Amino acid sequence: MSSIIHNLVNDLAAMAAPPHTVNMYAHQAADEQEAHGNAIRRNNLVLALTLALERGPDLLLIGEAPGYNGARRTGVPFTSEQILLAGVDPPGQFGTTRGFALATTDGRISREQTATIVYRELQALNRFAVGWNAFPLHPHRPGQPQSNRTPLQREVMLGLPFLLRFCLLFPRCPVVAMGRIADQALSRLGIVHAVVRHPAQGGAQMFAAGLRRLFMQSDESTPAQNPV
Repeated sequence: MSSIIHNLVNDLAAMAAPPHTVNMYAHQAADEQEAHGNAIRRNNLVLALTLALERGPDLLLIGEAPGYNGARRTGVPFTSEQILLAGVDPPGQFGTTRGFALATTDGRISREQTATIVYRELQALNRFAVGWNAFPLHPHRPGQPQSNRTPLQREVMLGLPFLLRFCLLFPRCPVVAMGRIADQALSRLGIVHAVVRHPAQGGAQMFAAGLRRLFMQSDESTPAQNPV
């Protein structure tokens, strides 16, 4: 299984970035510093997936695309640098003691609203989630690399093979789409899933309510299992 994860991440690193997107895992980089950061992000992602497989996640959480203060910097979906380095306990996830490392060198530790909301609610539920995005690279507005934008449909289509490979790593795990784009991507792949509101743009309370509603019953009432 380790080789499957490494192959997935290496193929992601080889993915050609469409215009106005950044492949933060790429082997090819503008300079040595960027190449070193990309290597750390690849390692962070491999580690996140490996530890999730070893533990067995409670759910797969699928979003739309990495944010510039989130996975663009860390390499791990739904993590800011603050979350990645400090860890989330319970349920016991991330942290420097588990091998996660800082990939940036600009002297700041990023915080990211979506990541903060997601892990606040998961921690309250004591649920261990592993994340991915419909489009796995960082889309930004033209000429503004430190910005976020919604991925285009053609970009989401490029991400579908990677989304499927990710879901195949955890074939019996419930899948939750966070927002419309993730919902559509999973539906294109025929993957059974639940849907919650994306927490961005004022959706935090609806996201929290939706996630809690999925798990308010007993363990037998968790979201439908991934059939792939």
